[in-house]
This record gives sequence, C-alpha cells and structure tokens, in this order.
Amino acid sequence: MPELPDILTYLHALEPRILGQPLLHARIRGPALLRTATPPPGDVEGRVVAAVGRMGKRIVIGLEGEYSLVLHLMIAGRLHWRPPEAALRGRQALAAFDFPAGTLLLTEAGTRHRAALHLVHGRAGLAEHDRGGLDVLTATPEGFQAALRRESHTLKRALTDPRILDGIGNAYSDEILHAARLSPLRLSTQLTDEEVARLHAATRQTLTEWITRLRMQAGDEFPEHVTAFREEMAVHGKYRRPCPVCGSPIQRIRYAENEVNYCATCQTGGRVLADRGLSRLLHDDWPRSLDAWEERLGGARRPD
Repeated sequence: MPELPDILTYLHALEPRILGQPLLHARIRGPALLRTATPPPGDVEGRVVAAVGRMGKRIVIGLEGEYSLVLHLMIAGRLHWRPPEAALRGRQALAAFDFPAGTLLLTEAGTRHRAALHLVHGRAGLAEHDRGGLDVLTATPEGFQAALRRESHTLKRALTDPRILDGIGNAYSDEILHAARLSPLRLSTQLTDEEVARLHAATRQTLTEWITRLRMQAGDEFPEHVTAFREEMAVHGKYRRPCPVCGSPIQRIRYAENEVNYCATCQTGGRVLADRGLSRLLHDDWPRSLDAWEERLGGARRPD
C-alpha cells in the first residue's frame, strides 16, 4: 500500500502537472471504484484544480467550487501519467482523469479491486474522510507522546492506526521500529519517556529520509515504481536476510494478509516473537531465542 513517502512523492509529481489546470474529463470504469452517488462525475468536469493534498494515505485533488476527488489507492492501486486522452486498456485500468497536458491513469493489480474514489462537495463532505490521526511530520514530542499513550496498543498497531498517527502503513512501521530499536509487540502505554522520544525521532527521520530518497529517484519524471518492498529497506520484506546493523537474520510474524518484519537482536533482546500460525503448529517446539531459531533451521550462527 502506498504510504506517506509514496503519497507525497505522487503529490510532488502531480502538482506541476495539474495544479491550475481544468479537469477535462473523468472517465471511470465500472461501479466498484466510485463509492459515491453524488455529486455525479459530470459535476467535476471542466473545473480547475485548486489544490493537491492528502488525508493520511488518501490523495485529495481539490477543484474550484469546493469539489474534491478523494482517492484511496489501498494495496495495489497505482497512478501513472500518460499522454492526453490515453486509452483505458486492460483489466487493471480503472479510471482516467484528462487534463490539457496529459492523463492521470489509475490502475490496480490483482483480481480484488479495493481502490476507492469518492467525489465530494463542500468542506463537511471532505472532513468525513479525515481519520483524525496525528501528522507525524509536524507533531511535537508532546503531541506524539499524547497520541501514542491515549490507548494501549502494540507499537505495530499504534503506528499503523490512522486514528492515532497519519499515513504510516505496514512497510514503514517495520522500518521505524527497527530504527527505534523497539519490539513491534511492545505496548504503547508501557514505553518509558526515553523510548517514546526515540520512537518519535525514528519516525520523523525514517519518513523524511524516504521522502527525500523517493523524490530523488523520480526526479522530474512521474513515479512509476511505487512499491512496499525496496532493496534499501532494513527489515521490511527481508525475512531471513541479514540485518544491516548486526547481521542477524530478519524475523517475521505473519497475520491475515500482512507480516511484521523485525530484528530479534536489535529489537527484542534476542527473543524470537511467536508467529501465530507456526507457534500453534509447533507448540512447545517453537524456538524462543535467536540461537534456537537458527539451530532449528540448521543455519550458521551469526557473527559475534
């Protein structure tokens, strides 16, 4: 799922291309993408783009007359910039928004289409899409601490809950927790003041570095390689690969359609956290330490 650095990279590319330009046509294929009945797409056509912004992981294209397009890409939705009046070809092409300089094309891979488009009118309608999470890039240490400790959740959930913090998902939460040297299963209300400060600093630093990196990679081109798995990441998607800090193999916890990646040495004091599926299968045989985990796999011990 595109997260805060990816969304800001999209916005950085969209602004010079569509800000101040009229939306000539909104071509929406099928009823699954468009989640609102009113206003109809015809009401936004011909209106000039007045703002380009975001609400959490949602891209908001503001049009004159207080109309807005609110686009949630979900897991597999992606944006592409194409020549004017580009055709909607193939099952992945769900919508096209035509501007004088080009067409903003929305695609979604896979058979389960979850991307959502809402057309709204007025500030009240737009505010309904604000989940209320704290903007982590502008949050003060005090505000971050208050948001984190408002409810008791695991740090993995607290970082990815849009009602608590704004714009972080599965990938960057793994990277943030590794940078902060904190277990994904620590409870937010049990952190010391020093640990909260460390998490706040790691959150800002990780996201800022990735925003800069993704913008540099895109340059003046439209970003076409938005992905949750990047070779430069420390732990996310790196199961069994060596931690770039200590060399220990990266661990994982699988749940639903996601997984948590972490380094046992850097984040949990060497303790391997129970994977729900495998721990139920292995019961008492589940390895509780990194050494036991490596012995079970028959791998070499990590270097001291």
